[in-house]
Amino acid sequence: MAEPRFPSAAGVVAALWRHPVKGFTPEPLNAAELPTGGWFPGDRMFAVEDGPSGFDRAAPEHLPKQKFTVLMRTAEVAGVRTCWNEASRILHAAAAGHGDLAVAVDEAESRAAFETWLAAVLGDAVSGPLRLVSAEGLDHRFMDDPRGRVSILNLASVRDFEAREGRPIDPRRFRANIWVEGWPAWVENETAGRELALGPARLRIAKPITRCAATHVDPDTAERDFDLVPALFGQYGHRWCGVYAAIEAGGQVRVGDLAEMT
Repeated sequence: MAEPRFPSAAGVVAALWRHPVKGFTPEPLNAAELPTGGWFPGDRMFAVEDGPSGFDRAAPEHLPKQKFTVLMRTAEVAGVRTCWNEASRILHAAAAGHGDLAVAVDEAESRAAFETWLAAVLGDAVSGPLRLVSAEGLDHRFMDDPRGRVSILNLASVRDFEAREGRPIDPRRFRANIWVEGWPAWVENETAGRELALGPARLRIAKPITRCAATHVDPDTAERDFDLVPALFGQYGHRWCGVYAAIEAGGQVRVGDLAEMT
């Protein structure tokens, strides 16, 4: 029997986001240069260990998210604002009541200052010791799934979920790299193996993203205010929202570019 095909879905790139430090706040982008076979640029290059994680730059392997300061276990992380400057190689961090910090990631003393600062911000929410680790220059990123080269969110699916729940749901809860407008709601759940054109780039959909308790945290207040995963399962019988994709042919993707699944 021939494989059933879903109709092609054409939309546009509504927003681009990177999360320089795993678990911390995202940065909006106007454009991103997707590298063939690579990762979304500047995304999840760094992570903060909460106690030794076992990460080894000489032999990097995928590790459980629980090894790091992430929203699933530490909601207070959402209260730390971060911004990465590639040119200066400075990671800027800020938190209410704790001031701002400029972290020179190549300097051990500056990294140690950040770790001390962050321990004070997060307090009893972490066990420690905290350590900033980097995957820069490696074919590795601190993703929840090793297939997660790029994460994509269909905004129509979020709106459908909002309508069923009768409450607003900030798309930032899903921590995706690319937001798409114009696709039918939930069409992405049937697209594993399909090709996706994003402007000049070509991606291959890998799998739906199974959501965790990180989505329960409000990205502005850092409070656990919505049991999103049980609600998602209750409404749809699954815990998926968004998809992972691999970059088969690179190119610069910009907000407003065509996003077409074929």
